[in-house]
Amino acid sequence: MLKEASAAADEAKAGIQTARAYSNPTVEVYGGRQYTRPIPTPAVPGLLQHYAAQQAIEIPTERSARQRSATLTSDAGNYALQSMILSVEANTKRVFYNALRRQEEIERAKENLQLVQNLHRRVAVEVNAGEKGGLELTRASAELARAQFAVTHAQLQYTQAIAQLRAVIAAPSDLILEPTGNLEAHRTLPSLVEMQPAVLSRHPALMQSEKEKSAAEANLDHERALRIPRPSAFAEFENQPDLRYWRTGVSVPLPLFDRRRGQIEEAKAAVYRRDAVLEQRKVELNAALERAYEQYQLADQQVISLESEPLRAAESAVQGAQAAYQFGERGLVDVLDAQRVLQGVRLDLLDAQFARQSALIDLEELGAISPSGARP
Repeated sequence: MLKEASAAADEAKAGIQTARAYSNPTVEVYGGRQYTRPIPTPAVPGLLQHYAAQQAIEIPTERSARQRSATLTSDAGNYALQSMILSVEANTKRVFYNALRRQEEIERAKENLQLVQNLHRRVAVEVNAGEKGGLELTRASAELARAQFAVTHAQLQYTQAIAQLRAVIAAPSDLILEPTGNLEAHRTLPSLVEMQPAVLSRHPALMQSEKEKSAAEANLDHERALRIPRPSAFAEFENQPDLRYWRTGVSVPLPLFDRRRGQIEEAKAAVYRRDAVLEQRKVELNAALERAYEQYQLADQQVISLESEPLRAAESAVQGAQAAYQFGERGLVDVLDAQRVLQGVRLDLLDAQFARQSALIDLEELGAISPSGARP
């Protein structure tokens, strides 16, 4: 993707050389024989030679408009490359942090599996000793199967995340990828009102649209300038057996039938279209900024809320249920229910942390904040 965007920028840059080039002259060389005819005053037979050259004369306003359009198009290509770089980097970071998220899910699932395995062994001993009924062991076995499936599912999700990461960075298939890092902690963001001017003033996609609109306006001036007849200067020399002569002159096309009305209207429509694209990108950037900002605020509030009360309460509930189960004050169902609640809170917290991280990446891609924290 970066190579394609870079090649497109080079292609637009080469258009500047094309616009600066002058028209090539035309050279004509003819040779032949001249023969006499049976008339009262025939010409002298012999070698007939003709030489001629012709050079188109460019209109200054047409040339300047053409060069201006090519330069603006090249600038737009450079901004398109910058926008692609931001997009590729942001997409890479999203995939990277998603792999970290899946790693964490595996760890959480394994912790839950270990707890359930311990409970299953304890219940099996109690059932064999006649202290518990067989129903307790059935429940423990079902919960064990559920925990094992959760680990397998988390590992599958991690495998898919690694495959996406491998594709994003074009890693060889035999290269082992082991992402290392963590999700960023809380960051204090500027207000949305402070972010909007920065995004709308320097985002490459918006700058690209502005340059494309200016290039379309320059192209409109170029089409209008082409209505002016473009003269051509010529000179010729002819060598006949009995005489020689030369002459110079200027040829001017007459714009009687083609006044370039169609080309001018097409150029006007292109200007209107580029203006609409510019306005659309402003709307899209504002919407993306508001969405990312609100997503970060909501996800950050959810992370803080889960870390403050629910997580500690769920951990305490599991510890209390396990202690009560050991003393026979509670049953296996209470312990399993408490463990499910803890596992659910942990996964909710992980999802909220990833949502917050994803919002930060979106804000970085928009240019609203500078990158910081853990990087791939």
